[in-house]
Amino acid sequence: MSVAETSTLLTMFVYTIIIGFAAMVHGTVGIGFPMVATPLLALVTDVRTAILLLVLPTVVINVGNILKGGRWGRSIAVYWPLAVYGMAGSFVGSRLLVAFPAESFRPLLAAMLVLYLNAERIGVGFGWVRRHPRIAFAFFGLIAGILAGMVNVMLPALVIYALEVRMPKTVMIQVFNFCFLFGKLTQGAVFVQAGLMTDDVVGLSVCMAVLGATVMFLGMRVRERIPTATYRRWLRRLLAVLAVMLVVQSLRLWFG
Repeated sequence: MSVAETSTLLTMFVYTIIIGFAAMVHGTVGIGFPMVATPLLALVTDVRTAILLLVLPTVVINVGNILKGGRWGRSIAVYWPLAVYGMAGSFVGSRLLVAFPAESFRPLLAAMLVLYLNAERIGVGFGWVRRHPRIAFAFFGLIAGILAGMVNVMLPALVIYALEVRMPKTVMIQVFNFCFLFGKLTQGAVFVQAGLMTDDVVGLSVCMAVLGATVMFLGMRVRERIPTATYRRWLRRLLAVLAVMLVVQSLRLWFG
C-alpha cells in the first residue's frame, strides 16, 4: 500500500470517528452535530472544506430530529420567523465563506465556541426580546444565519434567544433543528451555485449522512440513560478544548 493510500485511509478513519461522535452527541442531547463536527474536522482540514462536507449530513440529521420530537408543527407555527431570517443570514454568511480565504474563519469558529459556552451569562440583559418579538426574530435569526453560513455554528445566537423567551426543552430542540435545516439548505444552494459541491464532496457527504443518521438514532435510544446535565458538562469541556486548539492552530499559521 502506497503512502498516499495509507494517508487516505487514515483520513477516512478520522472523518468516520468525528461524524460518529458528533452524531451521537446530537442524538443524545438533541442538538450539537455541526457545532461539534465542524471544529473537529477543522483540526484536520480547512474550515470551508469541513462545512462543505457537513451540509448533507446536517440536513439529514436535522430532519430526523424534527420528526422524532412529535407535534413539531406547533413549535414551528410560533417560531418560523427565526428560520426565515436565518435563511437570509445564511445566504450572506455563505457568500462570505466563498469569497474569503478559508483559514480566515478558524479564529471566528473558536470565538463562536467561546460565545456558546458563555451564552447563559450573555443572555442576561436581553429583556427587550419579549417586549419586541418581531425585532427579536429578525435580530437573532439574521445573526444565527450569518454565523451558520460563515462557520457552521448557529447555536450561540439561538441559545441566547431561547433563554430569554424561556423556550421549553422539547420546543427548543425542534426549533433549533428547524433553523439549522433551512440554513443548511440555503448554504448548500450557495455552494452549488459557486461550483464547490464537487462529485468527490457529494460522494463523501452521502457516506457521512448515512453514518450520521444511523449513529444519531442510536444516540436517541440512550438519551434517557445518561443524565442530561452530565452530558452537557462533558460537551462544554470538549468545546472549550476545541476552542483552545483552534486558536493555537491559527497562531501557528499566522506566525509559524
